[in-house]
Amino acid sequence: MRRLITAIVLALTIAANLGVPPADAAVWSVGEQANQAVPAYGEKWIEVVLSQQLLLAHEGERVVYRTLVSTGTASHPTVRGTFRIYVKYRRALMQGPGYYLPNVPYVMYFYRGYGLHGTYWHNNFGHPMSHGCVNLKTAAAAWLYNWAPVGTKVVVRR
Repeated sequence: MRRLITAIVLALTIAANLGVPPADAAVWSVGEQANQAVPAYGEKWIEVVLSQQLLLAHEGERVVYRTLVSTGTASHPTVRGTFRIYVKYRRALMQGPGYYLPNVPYVMYFYRGYGLHGTYWHNNFGHPMSHGCVNLKTAAAAWLYNWAPVGTKVVVRR
């Protein structure tokens, strides 16, 4: 129970720091291990292949969806590793040095400020373009957002 409360407080703190009302946040309990080596039969998980600028949605070992993405540039690389989606927002403001993006659609954060999300400001998928997030076409992000619950594993590899 204490871990669940900690996870909720963490998610609400992150939501507050992103300027998103807590009522819009879906929260995942951190009691589950993020580094499970072999996916359970039928387990939903997301794979991002940086070298191919490709996202694959899996159910167990079966690929159920694939799409080109734009990940981080050399100066703003996308983190590599195994993570879990910890919060989802239908729309969110994203801002930082050199960018201000209101109403970014279908945002799913998986590590600190790194997320998977829809993109309306470019159509250059298949090439690194972002400040570290995984940019998807809006239709692809909508599909993924509706398919992947909070807690879905995200594996980002070279």
